[in-house]
Amino acid sequence: MENNIKSIKDNKHRRSLGVHLTSRDIFIKYIFPEIQDKLWDYQWVDLYAGEGNLILPILNSISLDNRVHFFKEHIYLYDIQPDMVKKCILNAENYGIPSDVAHQNIKLRDNLESFPKFLNKAQFPLYHITNPPYLYLGYIRKHKETQKYLDFFKGKNDGYQDLYQIAMINDLRSNIEYLIYILPSNFLFGASVSNKFRIDFLKYYNIRRMIVFETKVFEFTGTNICIAFFIKKKEPKAEMVEFKGIKIKNNNILVEKKYLLKPKFKYRAGSEFDEFLEEYRVRKPLKVHYYLLKEDILQNKGRNDISVIDANDYQNNKYNTLILQVNNNLKKRIVSNTLYVRTVDTGSYDGRVGLGLISKDFNVNGILVSGNTYRTHPIQIFFEPIATLNEQKLLRNYFNFVLEVFREKLDSDFLTTYKYSDADYTRKYLGLTQVRSLIQTFPYSKMNEELKEKLNELINKKNFNDILDFLKACKDKSN
Repeated sequence: MENNIKSIKDNKHRRSLGVHLTSRDIFIKYIFPEIQDKLWDYQWVDLYAGEGNLILPILNSISLDNRVHFFKEHIYLYDIQPDMVKKCILNAENYGIPSDVAHQNIKLRDNLESFPKFLNKAQFPLYHITNPPYLYLGYIRKHKETQKYLDFFKGKNDGYQDLYQIAMINDLRSNIEYLIYILPSNFLFGASVSNKFRIDFLKYYNIRRMIVFETKVFEFTGTNICIAFFIKKKEPKAEMVEFKGIKIKNNNILVEKKYLLKPKFKYRAGSEFDEFLEEYRVRKPLKVHYYLLKEDILQNKGRNDISVIDANDYQNNKYNTLILQVNNNLKKRIVSNTLYVRTVDTGSYDGRVGLGLISKDFNVNGILVSGNTYRTHPIQIFFEPIATLNEQKLLRNYFNFVLEVFREKLDSDFLTTYKYSDADYTRKYLGLTQVRSLIQTFPYSKMNEELKEKLNELINKKNFNDILDFLKACKDKSN
């Protein structure tokens, strides 16, 4: 029991600091080969060093008679936690560094608050290798123990969304040329969480290469991570960023990919999906509204019974079912809009993100949000004008087919990685903006019954090129 309580406290402490300790093996296998030929050319720095596992293993490649000299001239390590600083010093001593020398170059400091400017006066150019703290702004706001970090996101940092972004922007402002960062993969794949930061940061840095892990790396978090190798541009410029990447999947399967990150699409991976959404958006799309809210029910009381699940009441692996009484107008609106969106992969193939029928999947009329709206809950969609049931079924089939085509084509890179699991595929999150944009490519107003039947046949035949031709023909009609 005592061990369980200690484990809970340790996890809460790690979470409050955004700390995920890095394995020494990650450094040796994935990072060291990139730097092994230039060890004497740089000042090796980790401003969020933990136990020092991203820098200290360099010493294994330095001869014993040169090791202390190398440490003095080429290594500086910092951490905000006193116990980590102590462990880091002990680790340095294990590499043969005297205690007094280790204390000189391993320091206690909060480097999110400010960059240690004296490092810029070092004899050698700085090379920063780090696994920074990551903690999403939404989490920081909601928890008392993390609200102390809110000041980091004010002023010139307004709009950034994670502690790792504060660390990286500090390096940019301090003109550090070479960076190797272990990051949440939402740096590459995320939308709102990363858009502004990528625009700001990649104006100044190129990505030399990236290793994306779709396997579990850290013991205490399900966050998917990547290792990014950056080099500062000679001149800031908003231009396409091109680099080679490697994805490491379950069972250590390696997939090589070429990435093209375009400024027009906020440097987000998988922009071919965004290009499709832009090119095939119809002139008069269905208007989309999300959520059946508690206030909708309170403002439209009546005598008509409707059945709903409560998205905020999930117990024993199912949502609580309620019978509500509403007026004629709201009943018609709820019953006529039978689609919902699942925004997060469940891990099973029949539970992947996409549109579904409320009546089929939940055996009710609607999906109520009795409390806060969460993007990860099933969300009822309301259309304007209201589409018929058959039209909504066709939209569902079209939407899910196109989504799966791009997931296959782009290895789901246009979606945000949700979190690590033991599923056969990497779980992803579909943004509500993406949902709306994909619905807006559905040529609702341009299809008679014959064309609707034709589109349904093309979906069943699973020929995406024919569907593109169909969409283009519908769009040409409106010009």
